[in-house]
Amino acid sequence: MTNLYEYLSQNSYPGRGIAVGKSPDGTAMMAVYFIMGRSENSRNRIFSPTTDGIQTQAFDESKLTDPSLIIYHPVRKNGAVTIVTNGDQTDTIDEFLVAGKTFADALRTRTFEPDGPIFTIFTPRISAVIEPDGRYAMSILKSYLQDGETTLRSFFEYSGAQAGMGHLIHTYQENAAIPPSFSGEPVEVSFDENCPKVFGQKTWKALNGENKVSLFCRSIRLADGETTDFIVNKHA
Repeated sequence: MTNLYEYLSQNSYPGRGIAVGKSPDGTAMMAVYFIMGRSENSRNRIFSPTTDGIQTQAFDESKLTDPSLIIYHPVRKNGAVTIVTNGDQTDTIDEFLVAGKTFADALRTRTFEPDGPIFTIFTPRISAVIEPDGRYAMSILKSYLQDGETTLRSFFEYSGAQAGMGHLIHTYQENAAIPPSFSGEPVEVSFDENCPKVFGQKTWKALNGENKVSLFCRSIRLADGETTDFIVNKHA
C-alpha cells in the first residue's frame, strides 16, 4: 500500500484528484477531492458548501475568463450515494441515478475535456460514487489516440475496502508542458486518520504549495450515513 502523503508530495502537479477509502477504525467511508492549477484562471477558485456537497466559485470574479470547465459541482448526494467528480459530469451521474440507471451508463454519454487554448491537451474526466454500504466505483475518461475524437473509458468497481485502505485517481501523471494523462489502475493508498478535518489537512499539506487550490474531505458513517465535511481553500 502506498503512503498517500508521500505519493502526492512527489508529484508537483497531479491535477485534480479523488481518493476514496475506509477510515482506519473501519466505521466510515472517506472521500477526498482536490484541485490544482497552473493558469491564473484555474487558480482563481474556491470550494463553497452546498446543501449536499460543494461547488466551485471564482475567488475574484473580475479575473474569471472562462467558467466552462472550472465552475461546477464536484460533490453531490443522490439519496445515500455520494458522487465526486472533476467536472459537470456530477450532474449527469445524478440525473442517471434518479432515472434508475447506473454510474457507467451516465459516463458512457460523456468524454474527456478539451483543455484549450492548447488543443493537444485533453484533460481526463475522473469520477467516483460511494454507496452507503461501503462499495464504491471510480472511473476515468481520457483521450486514447490524442486525436480529440477517440475516448478510452475505464471503470473500477470495489466491493469494499479494508480499514485504513483506499484508492486514488488523478488527472495527470506528472508535471510537464503538456502533462500526460493518469495511467493504469487507481493507486492503492493508506488512509491513516478517522477525522476528516485532520485527514484533509494532512493531504492538503502534501500537495505542492504553488499549484494547490482547494481540497474537500467527507466522512460517511457506515452505521447511519451521517456525513461530516471539511473544506480548505488557498484563497481563504
